[in-house]
Amino acid sequence: MDQDLVTGHLQELRRGTVVLACLATLARPRYGYALLETLADAGFAVDGNTLYPLLRRLEKQGLLTSQWNTDEARPRKFYSVSPDGAAVLDQLRTEWRSLDSAIAALDGGKQ
Repeated sequence: MDQDLVTGHLQELRRGTVVLACLATLARPRYGYALLETLADAGFAVDGNTLYPLLRRLEKQGLLTSQWNTDEARPRKFYSVSPDGAAVLDQLRTEWRSLDSAIAALDGGKQ
């Protein structure tokens, strides 16, 4: 089997779920690097070159809010889910569970 082919499909699958993972994680405010670490610790490694533009896009869409923390020597921008982001997260979770159930039904419940 061509490993590059599998890697490409896995990358597509992860790309499609990174918004869900970010919104779920940002129920509690975090700055970008802490979010990267939290996702990686959970087994959902995301590259910074993917995450930071995504955070800006989600903020522009109104799904995240941000606030600068300048209490420490190095200012950090903290992100958290907005009310609209929480509503989108609920819909994405519902769809995720529906898709997971459908796939399980298609393959006879094998995991």
